[in-house]
Order: sequence, then structure tokens, then C-alpha cells
Amino acid sequence: MRKIVIAIDGYSSCGKSTMAKDLAREIGYIYVDTGAMYRSVTLFAMRNGLFNADDTIKTDELEARMGEINISFKLNEQTGRPDTYLNGERVEDEIRTIEVSRHVSPIAALPFVRAALVANQQAMGREKGIVMDGRDIGTVVFPDAELKVFVTASAEVRAQRRYDELKAKGMDADYNDILKNVEERDYIDSHREVSPLRKADDALELDNSHMTIAEQKAWLLEKYREAAKEQ
Repeated sequence: MRKIVIAIDGYSSCGKSTMAKDLAREIGYIYVDTGAMYRSVTLFAMRNGLFNADDTIKTDELEARMGEINISFKLNEQTGRPDTYLNGERVEDEIRTIEVSRHVSPIAALPFVRAALVANQQAMGREKGIVMDGRDIGTVVFPDAELKVFVTASAEVRAQRRYDELKAKGMDADYNDILKNVEERDYIDSHREVSPLRKADDALELDNSHMTIAEQKAWLLEKYREAAKEQ
């Protein structure tokens, strides 16, 4: 099998990260959660007072401080999956809160944020052997990726999954708030001027609304084996 780049794009809360993490672990690839990178920038902005009272962003101040943001991933030996670190601090739980979810799409729409993180992501993938998920991996970050997958599911199914995930972690959650957030993020992600969420022309579409994690895993593994065969 040759080493390839695997780009997994799709809507929020449709299980992209779980699929990507499991596949990377199964085939021995590096996994990068680009959504966690945008969430980390959002958390930095929230902690440093870079949002106005009306939730608009202090863009000039954030742009000036982008050099202070260092995002890294370290393998969690207990879970076997990578955790996200912001300036050396583990923030894996903090970046998954509904409060960060409410603010992440406007941050991710900023051209200077996208430019900085896309450059980091492209550097990570130069040696191939990588699985990356996000919103624009197959269209912008790795347009030449050997395997591109676009994942979708109904907004209601995705909201329920997000609700269940938060409750399982012992965090407060309201289904209606989450559904509203999912729908708002879909709109912002699909309509932003820079790198909008869209399916790449050569991407395989996977609607996992009614699939189990095991079924998704089997499907993705099969597609990987087809794409990684020596030409």
C-alpha cells in the first residue's frame, strides 16, 4: 500500500472526527482534527477578551495576536486518540463546549485565521500518511488528496448526537439550543466568502444519518484500501 492523504469534509457534528480518528489508528496514519484548531483559536479569543459585548470579533486585535497561538496534538495513552493543546495546555474538553461552538464559525470565516491554519495543515501533510477532517480539506487544504470523503447527516440527527456526547461527558446540554446552533453553523459554513463548505467534485459522499459507527468504519476502510493500492 502506498501512503496517501485522506481528506474528510462535512457538516458539524456528523461524526467526521470519530471516523477519521478510528481510521488513522487502524492504518497507522497521523490524524489531525482541523476543527479543533479553529476551536482553539476561538477559545483563545474568548479567554483574552477578543469578542465584543454583541459577540462580534475584535478582528484587528486577534490578527495582531495570532503569533501567540500555538496549537499541537498529543496522543492520549488512555484513549488511544490525540488530545488538543493550546500553548501547552490540554484544552480537549474546553473546546467542545456549546459556548465555543456558538463562536467558532465566525472565527473560522476570518481570512487571516484560515490562512494561518491552512499553512500549518499543509505542512503537516507534506509527507502523506495523514487523515485530516474539517470543512475545506478536500477543496482548499489538499485539493490533490488521493481519497476525499464528504460526510453529511440530517440536522436533527447531528443535534441528537451532539446532545448525547455532551451529556455523556456530564456537561449541561439543551437539545433545542444545540439544533439551533447546528443549523446556524451550517449556514455560516456554507455561505462564508473564504473557503465555504462544499463537496469537492471528486469526493465520495457518505450520508451516515442511519449508519452505526461500525458500518461507517467498514465503509471508510474499504474506500481507503481502494485508494491506497499501488497504481
